[in-house]
Amino acid sequence: MQDGGQGSSGGSSRGPFGAGGGPFGAGGFGSGRGKFFDDLAGVAGGAFSVLSGARAEIESAVQAQVEALTARLNLVKREELDAALEVARRAREEAESLAARVTALEARLDAMPAAAPPAAPFEAGAATGASAQQDEPEDKAGGGV
Repeated sequence: MQDGGQGSSGGSSRGPFGAGGGPFGAGGFGSGRGKFFDDLAGVAGGAFSVLSGARAEIESAVQAQVEALTARLNLVKREELDAALEVARRAREEAESLAARVTALEARLDAMPAAAPPAAPFEAGAATGASAQQDEPEDKAGGGV
């Protein structure tokens, strides 16, 4: 009556998982049980792969939404913040170094002896000297003839 060499004592003795007197085939635990668990493992494996794919898809969608929210709120990424903090740290160190140099230069300036007041600019001295020289020849010219 059936193909594949399996016989049957009646149409109602075939169970859903194999031939014989029970749901697991002849003798209670036959090859039907192995096929059932193989099928169950295949279904579970397929479900896990579908769930894994869905998880990856959900993660990418959430990441895209977070990035869009970040852009909309004008938030910065951690890498950009770290770079800006590093630039600020370097600028602060340079300002502290320059402040120390200015302090040292001021101390050297204060330690210098008090000198005479600064001389008049060169142009002013030259103009005064030129007018004095011009006055002298006129006096000589007027008095000598």
